[in-house]
Amino acid sequence: MSSGPLLVFDFDGVLVDGMAEYWWSSRQAVHRLDPALVVSELAPEAFARLRPRIHQGWEMVLVAAELARPGGEGAALEADYAGTLGRALARSGWQPQSLQAVLEEVRREAIATDRLGWLALHRPYPGVPERLRSLAAEGADWAVLTTKGAAFAAELLAAAALKPLLLFGHEQGSKPTVLLKLRELQRPLWFIEDRRPTLETVRATPGLESVRCFLAAWGYLGPEDRLGLPAGIALLEPDGFGAPLAIWP
Repeated sequence: MSSGPLLVFDFDGVLVDGMAEYWWSSRQAVHRLDPALVVSELAPEAFARLRPRIHQGWEMVLVAAELARPGGEGAALEADYAGTLGRALARSGWQPQSLQAVLEEVRREAIATDRLGWLALHRPYPGVPERLRSLAAEGADWAVLTTKGAAFAAELLAAAALKPLLLFGHEQGSKPTVLLKLRELQRPLWFIEDRRPTLETVRATPGLESVRCFLAAWGYLGPEDRLGLPAGIALLEPDGFGAPLAIWP
């Protein structure tokens, strides 16, 4: 194994834009959980605005359900995301584990019955596959660390003919936990993520001080996410991503 850097990429919002699939799968999951809720086929604008706040797949399902309720909860979710989500869980009686299970059931069935249709709901970001394939020439390897189920990420990577050195889904634990395990490889770790709170958590985790953290500027960023980045987190623009690793910020 190389002693060069291991670039660890988040998946959704960094390698792949799956916004159409997020809404489609969330909508299907809501219909199974509560057939009385009528969820629009087209994602409301509030869903896209809330996407930077969403951390786990089950949250997408709950957000879709809240946006479908009479009166909607878009404004409340945008004003107090965590609090509104907690109240929604209490009111509905749903549990994160059951929401996640239904979401993954929807995705497994979609892959089994219409794999090409499901794949078509995703779009690799321009230039990303080519850049990943070029990393080996710079002595680097790359891995994927996602809160998506590993099997679904693997399907999408295979469809793009991409093969990471390692792939970790939500089943393997939190991102800081996985990064701590990756230290055992004794090679430089670079973490590329589009969710600023995740990067801040990594920076605050004892044992991960040496991990280079990058905020992917092309991902699902909120309007304030680029501003005043703390020490240890660099904004990575598309041009910078395509540049040689030696001159990354």
